[in-house]
Amino acid sequence: MGKKKVSADYHYQPLQKLMDILASRWTLLLLHRLHVEGPTRFGVLKRKLGAVSTKTLTVRLRELEAEGLIDRHYEPTVPPQVTYSLTKRVLELEGVMEELDRIAERWYGDKKSKR
Repeated sequence: MGKKKVSADYHYQPLQKLMDILASRWTLLLLHRLHVEGPTRFGVLKRKLGAVSTKTLTVRLRELEAEGLIDRHYEPTVPPQVTYSLTKRVLELEGVMEELDRIAERWYGDKKSKR
């Protein structure tokens, strides 16, 4: 039996999958909001994110829930209350999100700073 030839690209597939998820528009901002605010209802998330459409936010939340990055908690009240929170899995990205936040503040937070 011969050795199975493995493409060099195979080793990048998990990274590619993660980057595809995180690079989707609004995803990192959404995860950052949930990290900063803690469990948050849909309407509050929409207001905090600004220009995101209801449809886009709904799609993004569903995708992140399917990937196991956020939890959706439904309360059957009138009106229904849906709260979103980060899973333990996504907390592995905490250091990355905090560092991106620091860099963003350094680069864009102070309008007087030099680039």
